[in-house]
Formats: sequence, C-alpha cells, structure tokens
Amino acid sequence: MTKKIIISGGHASPALAVIDELQINKPEYKIYFVGRKFNNSQDSELSFEYKEIKLRKIPFYNLNTGRLMRSISFDTLQNLFLAVRGFIHSWQIINKIRPHTILSFGGYLALPVTIMGWLYGVKIYTHEQTIHPGITNRIISVFAKNIFISYPQSVSFFPKSKTILTGNPIRHFLLQKSSRNKYKSILDTIYITGGSLGSHSLNVHIENILQELLKKYFVIHQTGNVSEYDDFKRLTKLKEGLNEKERLRYKLISHVDSREIADVYATSDIVISRSGANTVSELIALRIPAVLVPLPWSANDEQKKHAELLENAGVAEVFDQEKPSEILLKLIQKVMMKRDSYEKNYSKLENYSSPNAAAAIIETVFKK
Repeated sequence: MTKKIIISGGHASPALAVIDELQINKPEYKIYFVGRKFNNSQDSELSFEYKEIKLRKIPFYNLNTGRLMRSISFDTLQNLFLAVRGFIHSWQIINKIRPHTILSFGGYLALPVTIMGWLYGVKIYTHEQTIHPGITNRIISVFAKNIFISYPQSVSFFPKSKTILTGNPIRHFLLQKSSRNKYKSILDTIYITGGSLGSHSLNVHIENILQELLKKYFVIHQTGNVSEYDDFKRLTKLKEGLNEKERLRYKLISHVDSREIADVYATSDIVISRSGANTVSELIALRIPAVLVPLPWSANDEQKKHAELLENAGVAEVFDQEKPSEILLKLIQKVMMKRDSYEKNYSKLENYSSPNAAAAIIETVFKK
C-alpha cells in the first residue's frame, strides 16, 4: 500500500526543502500539500506555495481557515466562523487522503490540519522556524510525536523529551553554486526582497532612494504583487521614466521562483530584506551581508529577534522602517563598502548553519 504524507503550514520555504529531499530519497511516499492557493482571501494573486507545489506536480488542497485571536472584536467572530469551517474542511481532506503522517510547518493554517489528523489517529510532527515559537506550534507540541526546532533558544517552549534541534531546512539548490549568472553585472549588486508577498514599506523606501542606488549599483528588486498596493505596477512606471543607463541597472521583478533564486543569491553582494526566519537561515547558509528591515508587527517580535542575532554577530545592519529612507541608503552604503568584513563575521554563526536539516527531519519522521 502506498504510504501518504500531508505537509502543511504557513512557512513554505522549509516545507519545500523537505519536499525536495523526500522526492529524492523517499520516492515511495505520496506527498500531499495543504495550504493557501491565494495570497489572501481578497486577492486573486496565486500564492508562492501554490506555484511551487504545482511545479513539483504534487496534489494541492486549498484550505481557508481562521486565525487565533487574542482580543474580542468583529474580526474575532469572523475568524471563529472561518476556523470552524477550516476544521470541518481539514477533516474532509484527511478522510479523503487517509495519510500515515502529517508534517506541519506552523502558522495558523496548520492547527486544524494537525488536530483533525491527530483525532484521526495520524502521526503528527511539526517544525518551528523562529526563536520565539508562536501559539500554534505550542498547541501542536502537546500531541506531536516530535517537535523540530531551528534555534537552541526555542527548546524551553516545548516538551524537552520530544524536541529535536535540526536547524531550519534550506532548499538544496541554494547551497549549490549557480553557474548560469543570469543576473551578473560588472557593478556591485544589491538584491532587495520583502519575501514572497513583498513589503510595501520597503518598496516605498527603495523608491525614495532608487536613483541614488543606481548611480553605483546594479539593483535586483523583488516587489511582490499584492493588489492592495500595486507596487510592481507603480515601480514599472517609475522604471519607464528612468534614463537608459538607469533602466539597465534596475532589474524589477514581482516574484522570484525556485528556478531563479539561486542565481539571484549567487549574483548578490548584499541583500536588503525583511528578517523572517527563512530569509535569515538562507543568509546564514550563504554568508551574504545584509541590511535587515524587521516587520514591526511580527508575532512575538520574532523578526526583530532574528535581525538582532545577525546584527550582534556583525553580519548585518538593522533599519527601522519608521526612519527616513536616507538612513537606509547610508546603511546600504556602509555594508557594501565593508562587505568583506561582514562576510567574515559569519564564522560566529556556524552553529546556526544547518545544511542537512531537511535530511535530519526525514530520518526522524520515517524511522518511527
């Protein structure tokens, strides 16, 4: 009988790293993915996870569910309704697939999938990407067989006997030196990213200093394509108004898929980005100096904590998005000028580099 595994959760990059490892080393397993088809319920833009899962020819089940809310409001009632619907739909998905194992990557979407799976008698495993775990994984840890963590600081939040430090899975092709050099430039190169959805605040800051950047650097700018802001459309018009030399130095893209991200990283001298767990893990693995712009309202202030980890090691600078854009420009210039020094300081973070995390997770899950 074919063995089946459901992979689910709100963090796509480590999930994809494990999926790629599974497809290579456990081809006998049938993989199913439960996630969000669209970036949000009001947006028609397909999500990063949906695009990547379809590229891998894996069955994708779209799940709409509510978030856990800590205050009472109209949104609380709406989320309660969505959560009930999410639990019912999760049960239907599990009953249809009848998996042997569920591997979660946290986030509110994973909660109904794992609880319904546990009630169904399925083995549950979960992975935590952040230093300070969210409430979802803390709930899941009660009935999970094992909890995999990325940082040693996280162990105190979970049952010690079930917790394993694996690190954060990195997609294997990122660790292989790209030879295509699709974005290669004779200029020093900056890669700017707000994650798969982009960052409106970061995009606006870059818009304010773009012409200064283009005087010296080649800029790869991944904006996201959230319809609420239309940043990609607006910046495309801005690019059209630049002179020819500036246009050639500005590579504007809404999304970087897994077939291109290795090329982008291989070309980049420094990275300007949010400080989500997965971006930080990739920067550590690839040793790329950075200017990090933490999301102010991230859960448990996790992005600030990740940014401070890199800042304290001397591999990155941190920019407060409430500050003027000119300060961001100065930080970019500082890191670019001293990037060799920042890169050498990554030796202080060797214990946080985990190129074999995906394999370690798979070994534990499938030996049980």
